[in-house]
Amino acid sequence: MVIPVHDDNPTRRVPIFTYLLVAINVAVFLASPLGNLTDSYGRGAARECATINFLREYAAIPKEMLTGEELPERRVIVDRQGDRHRCPAEDVNKLPWLSVLTAMFLHGGWAHLLGNMLFLYVFGNNVEDRIGRLRFLLFYLGTGYAAAYGHALTQPASTTPLVGASGAIAGVLGAYLVFYPRARVTSLVPFLLFFPFRLPAWVVLGFWFVLQWLYFRGTGVSEGAGVAYAAHVFGFLAGAAYAVVDRSVRGSRPSPAGYRWR
Repeated sequence: MVIPVHDDNPTRRVPIFTYLLVAINVAVFLASPLGNLTDSYGRGAARECATINFLREYAAIPKEMLTGEELPERRVIVDRQGDRHRCPAEDVNKLPWLSVLTAMFLHGGWAHLLGNMLFLYVFGNNVEDRIGRLRFLLFYLGTGYAAAYGHALTQPASTTPLVGASGAIAGVLGAYLVFYPRARVTSLVPFLLFFPFRLPAWVVLGFWFVLQWLYFRGTGVSEGAGVAYAAHVFGFLAGAAYAVVDRSVRGSRPSPAGYRWR
């Protein structure tokens, strides 16, 4: 794994929506019960059931996304004493397509959140600067939807909740690779004692995508970590496709800096 920490690619304007998206993701994480998701299991049936019902209401569930119908699901929780508890299925009246949007702002733990926000912070500002602010926001949400539905198509019967901004951020990475393949990215390589390297973006992001693709070709989901690699792949491809079209229409000319909200 290569961890990017900085890129030598200055912007002409403040990336308002990149910063705003980071702030919203952090705020939602702190306000939601998912801040302790990785620690919630095994800490009492009531707490686990509350977490499950929260996910059923606000997370994206592939089978619901494709059928358009809410699934009245009940689960059995086994606590530390070995007692079995059945979680009641609450009637949440959710709109499956809207849950894709809410799921983009939910994260399952600090590592999940901080990893995503680091990538968004490093690469999002340049993509926002390149295509314009409002376009960037629509692009971000659009690639998030493409990633989620791409994942759902590979797991059509799955009722496992999908959360996280990874798919949308993968779209940002795909666009960055097309727009700035030679930009230098300062990165850390953990197995080399975190010694920083300055590498071309095509190396850093190309390596990242190859890893996601290899995992995706395995099962689509990492069994150990619960990572939706299919969402990463589809999000990245959607972002790269958008960037290719943008370059073909506007060439290398970025959105004018004088248009504050474009």
